[in-house]
This record gives sequence, structure tokens and C-alpha cells, in this order.
Amino acid sequence: MQLTWHGHSTWSVERGDTRLLIDPFFDNPKTSLSAEDVESPDFVLLTHGHGDHIADVGAFPDATVVATPELAGYIESEHGNETIGMNLGGTVEVGDAFVTMHRADHTNGINTGYEIGSAGMPAGFVISDAEPTRKSDVETTAFYHAGDTGLMTEMRDVIAPFLEPDAAAIPIGDHFTMGPEQAAVAVDWLDVDHAFPMHYDTFPPIEQNADAFAREVKAVGSNAEVHALGGDETFEL
Repeated sequence: MQLTWHGHSTWSVERGDTRLLIDPFFDNPKTSLSAEDVESPDFVLLTHGHGDHIADVGAFPDATVVATPELAGYIESEHGNETIGMNLGGTVEVGDAFVTMHRADHTNGINTGYEIGSAGMPAGFVISDAEPTRKSDVETTAFYHAGDTGLMTEMRDVIAPFLEPDAAAIPIGDHFTMGPEQAAVAVDWLDVDHAFPMHYDTFPPIEQNADAFAREVKAVGSNAEVHALGGDETFEL
């Protein structure tokens, strides 16, 4: 599984012959790409409806959008994409990957003006190469994109033991999400081998030093390796 961070919360994930793009927002200082530079994904996954997560969906008209039914309906109406409306706790098979949606503790108006009502519960996604079951499977590879979230005990009680992510992308920017300290606790609770900071340094309120996150992860006793990727950098999981 190939993971590429394009800054903010935007990730490309390749599993087999399937390309997924999460929260496309290329107007951020970490990437040198525009949406038009990116090879069209097979699927676009949206964690919630804020403008810094759905801004560039329209650049990928051939992609199938996966989101809550409310947000999927909005995207279909605005951009005409085919959509898969799913909800919290559900798993869908998308090409060579399985995507499980889990809650995120955040808000979910559509676009940055918050002028439209709720787009359903905000979410995170676990992308895996096998369908999750209650039987632990060390051969399965899984990546957790936490979305915009605060610290929540479901990371410890549900996501870690049931979905078993090997790696997690965690927001560290503070102000709108967790900061480095609580994000480090999340990494510990998730029991992942690899942790990637995201949702930071995009706007002044969320400027952070990723080294502080790495120190906090070590301080809570986690053995996770922290990877502060550069913009458009790829990690092979």
C-alpha cells in the first residue's frame, strides 16, 4: 500500500490497481501540485464537508465519491460524480481495497461559510487490503485516516482492537482538531507502528512543529515511528 501526503489532510492511497484520494485540497503550502496535476483516482473519500476537505472534488469528475449519504448527495448534485453513500461503522469494497467509515469528533457543515446545515456525522476511514473481521489477521495491512477529530476513546476501544490499523494519519494542528499532546495519546491508543502528522501549517491558527508531536509520542510510551512527510512524499506501507 502506497501512501502519499499532499499537505493538510489530502492523501493519495494506492492499493493494487486501485487509486484513492482523501479530502482533496491542493491550495495548501505543503504541495507543489494542483488538482489538475494529479492522476485521476478511482475513488475520492471525503471525511466531512468543510471547504478545506472538499474544495477540489470537482477536478475529478470520473471518480466515485465515498462519503456520508448527506455529503454524497451534495457532491452528486454540485459536481455530478457517481457516489457511494455510506455511514459510520459500515465497510464497502472499492476495487482492491476495503474502506471502513468511523466517527470523528468534529463538526460537519458544508464549505467554509457554514451556511448549509449538517452533512451528517464527520468521519475517518480505515483502508485495508482485507475485509475486517473479529479474527485478528497480522497479514492484513490497514491505514487509518482520522479525519478532523479530537481525542476519542473509540480509538482505543474500537478502532485499535477491531480494525487494527498499522499506520495512522493524525491531525496535530490544534485549534480546530487535536494538538500534538492529545494526538500523541491517540497514537498510543491506536497501537500503530507508524504515525503521520497532518492538518497543520496550512493556516496561522494551526501552525505546529512536527518535532513536538514526535516528542509527545515518545513521552506517552508509544513505540510508533513518527514520519513527518514532506509535501507529495510517498511512504510504502
